[in-house]
Amino acid sequence: MANSACRVRLYGKLTLTLFFLLPLAAAAYDVNGVDLGGKEADVLKAFPSARCKPLEWKSDAADRRCDDAHISLGGADARITVFFKAGAIQAMDLRFNGKDLDRVKEALRARWGAPQAEATEVFEAKGKNDRSVYKLRWEKGADRAVLTSQLDRKRATLEISRGNFPEEIYRVR
Repeated sequence: MANSACRVRLYGKLTLTLFFLLPLAAAAYDVNGVDLGGKEADVLKAFPSARCKPLEWKSDAADRRCDDAHISLGGADARITVFFKAGAIQAMDLRFNGKDLDRVKEALRARWGAPQAEATEVFEAKGKNDRSVYKLRWEKGADRAVLTSQLDRKRATLEISRGNFPEEIYRVR
């Protein structure tokens, strides 16, 4: 009898633990608590100085955007643009200084875990210096995050998106 009571208590604790961990697994990629699929109100709550407006061009990927020039990403100063379609966040584009690359990488690894891919690509240019581009990529289902930095340039970017957003956002209509 005592053995079955222990099992019930153990299963109850396990169920409760899984219940609290599921929301963490569902929120694949977020920035300061703003998740893909979130709403404009979530963006304005996390980034009070964000300015939201309709998208300036016609796109099947998004119909609105919010921009904020001063946020913190892993302790680094960054700028963010959040794209919406039918009221839900479809993508976030962050830009930050390349000198903060190591700090941002460590913050993202701590938040999202190990990336699925990490590489430095070298692009040869005739008559010019070769370009080295560092990339980190995380993927979970249809959601993805890609950190990119040209190692000889000042700016680095983090693009977080859902579905085919990167292919559709600037497609000419």
